Amino acid sequence: MVADGETPLDLFLKIGLDERTARNTIANNKVTSNLTAVIHEAAVTDGCSRTIGNLLYTVATKFPATALVHRPTLVQYIVSSKIKTPAQLEAAFSFFTSTGSENFQLNDFEEACGVGVEVSAEDVERTVNEIFEESKNTILEQRYRTNVGDLFGHVRRRQPWADPKIVKQLIDAKLYELLGARTAADDEKPSKKKKEKPVKVDDKAVAVETSPAQPSEEELNPFLIFPQPEENFKVHTEIFFSDRPVLRPCNTKEMLEKHLKVTGGRVFTRFPPEPNGYLHIGHAKAMFVSFGLAKERGGCCYLRFDDTNPEAEKKEYIDHIKEIVQWMGWEPFKITYTSDYFQDLYDLAVELIRRGQAYVDHQTSEEVKEYREKKMNSPWRDRPIEESLKLFDEMRRGMIEEGKATLRMKQDMQSDNFNMYDLIAYRIKFTPHPHAGDKWCVYPSYDYSHCIVDSLENITHSLCTLEFETRRASYYWLLHVLGLYQPYVWEYSRLNVTNTVMSKRKLNRLVTEKWVDGWDDPRLMTLAGLQRRGVTSTAINSFIRGIGITRSDCSIIRLDRLEYHIREELNKTAPRMMVVLHPLKVVITNLEGGSTMDLDAKKWPDAHENDASAFYKPHISPLCLDANSSEVPFSRVVYIEQSDFRMKDSKDFYGLAPGKSVLLRYAFPIKCTEVILSDDMETVVEIRAEYDSSKKTKPKGVLHWVAENSPGVDPLTVEVRLFDKLFLSENPAELEDWLGDLNPQSKVVVPSAYAVPSLKNAAVGDTFQFERLGYFVVDKDSTPEKLVFNRTVTLRDSYSKGGK
Repeated sequence: MVADGETPLDLFLKIGLDERTARNTIANNKVTSNLTAVIHEAAVTDGCSRTIGNLLYTVATKFPATALVHRPTLVQYIVSSKIKTPAQLEAAFSFFTSTGSENFQLNDFEEACGVGVEVSAEDVERTVNEIFEESKNTILEQRYRTNVGDLFGHVRRRQPWADPKIVKQLIDAKLYELLGARTAADDEKPSKKKKEKPVKVDDKAVAVETSPAQPSEEELNPFLIFPQPEENFKVHTEIFFSDRPVLRPCNTKEMLEKHLKVTGGRVFTRFPPEPNGYLHIGHAKAMFVSFGLAKERGGCCYLRFDDTNPEAEKKEYIDHIKEIVQWMGWEPFKITYTSDYFQDLYDLAVELIRRGQAYVDHQTSEEVKEYREKKMNSPWRDRPIEESLKLFDEMRRGMIEEGKATLRMKQDMQSDNFNMYDLIAYRIKFTPHPHAGDKWCVYPSYDYSHCIVDSLENITHSLCTLEFETRRASYYWLLHVLGLYQPYVWEYSRLNVTNTVMSKRKLNRLVTEKWVDGWDDPRLMTLAGLQRRGVTSTAINSFIRGIGITRSDCSIIRLDRLEYHIREELNKTAPRMMVVLHPLKVVITNLEGGSTMDLDAKKWPDAHENDASAFYKPHISPLCLDANSSEVPFSRVVYIEQSDFRMKDSKDFYGLAPGKSVLLRYAFPIKCTEVILSDDMETVVEIRAEYDSSKKTKPKGVLHWVAENSPGVDPLTVEVRLFDKLFLSENPAELEDWLGDLNPQSKVVVPSAYAVPSLKNAAVGDTFQFERLGYFVVDKDSTPEKLVFNRTVTLRDSYSKGGK
């Protein structure tokens, strides 16, 4: 692809790469090949500007492999300068990562990448000024040690398509304007502080993740660690026996070729939940790993219900799991059930007996436990093969009582791995199956069925959490003795979050004993609970991607790390509204009674001034309301938060006090002229105030408020539920009396909050930011007479920005 006599180095220098970068590039054959192809796709073999060349270089190194068919389109947008900044290019990568090789609409692509959006220097300057005003105290304290990268990041979030050079110039200029010239003290190195030890719970070491280092390539694409399907010919593990040579199971060449022919070399994964409860955030990680790997590699992921226990499974759980998988953004290749394979599993169990690798046992569960502890063989372990075949057939036909016989695998009772102690393959249960009906009265165990169904479905990557690592020996032993294809198994760490519990047993107890209000209680880390709380699936997946797919066990992820991702998402999608939780009446004495002013108020603070949808609209008839309009009347009677008024003022209080002025957000400054007390002469029942129609007064405090729509008529009344951490301790699961650690303030109900009229048409699931209060969602308990809002998360963000 390089012209005669021209080297790749010459070609790379022509597009503006500096010599060092160009020479480093040609040392990498893959990048050299990619960049050469990109240059030809762009038709710039004769050269281009350095700006375009640097963008093309980024395309060559970062473009998603699953969407290569669309790379020429992106390249043309770069050459024509429709995409001209690194931010636009990153947005394009994200777009194509989600699109893959599928067709897409150019309009959607251009909107996602900010094509045609021009951000003026004035817009950037206004945004920089806003950010400096918000961070002023911190900047004055840290001076030139202020993290400029954080300031840059704040600007980029509000103005993603701004020219980074202009942003940098304005930030530098603003710093100089605020701080003046650098002093000698600014150049002094800060004293180093000793690192704090990890948080411990009950003297048990628990590493609490707080501020991870900068992400590596594997963290940016966590699926790089997994091998390709055609590489599955290596030894999976070593299985040590007490009475025979070490077993090193692996696929034969013929077995792997047969598998690849069936799959076409594609990745096949599975998400295999048991339908015996509601899914929690740990399952969201399992979905991300299995569905995510398949999506990233252009493969397929099964949703497989592991329904081997008919007593615990319900259709309610199956329906819930299907809905939640879809809500989380995943599309199964096929929905299957382990029970779909009951005949295959039974036939293979018969074959296992014929090969001398299984036997029918009559020990009780207590005897099995005792013999395992003593590493003793069952008395029936060495019974004749024909006898076990006959008894197993009688088990199938219902001729043996429940609990009187099991089929056990003949593994190694002297092994150092207790998961090789002749695990049970089949039990008798005279219980109809929710999916298979009453055809069977013998049911396979997880240890027997899981690996076989993985093989039957040609799973390439069997991914599970670390507690299953000790089962790896049993998994491969069984596939080996049956001569079946062996998937690649990899275990990752469980997702544990602070201030909650996630074991099914504990969750079930919280629900059945009424400590919480059902499986979808917003305080639980069930996905139904998070959904009801207003958390988006996008935020959950972003949180999980940020954690990565590691084998680091025993780590607890701080709850505020999840909350950071929730705020990041809702800050972009939740319109601003005003709600007063605990109303205190304020009468504006110099405003004529019965008059109402119609005010503009931003519900999208980061939007452009000329964007009509960014504002609350003037007061209009409810019959004419549309998606972008709402009512914010200002009248003689308004309500503020009780906590925003004090009889005694102080320097650190920015609320209202006698003789003091505050600004009512989007409205006017008001000054408290009189306070009306109740009969006890302590409780404030009403405030009298005057407003400054000229807005010449410039108070420091800014309050949210809600006004009467018409004289004597209360504002829209809503119920607000304030949710907090369910448990007081970071790791309640480690406590003996874990129920005693429940937070009594985890749910506080405010029955009669006042809201702006525009909220009256809100629907279940709609999310909002209540100014100065947090993010809220409309709950399913809402009625036409009264809306109910759940607090999703507060506005405060205590999570370190270094650990996003």
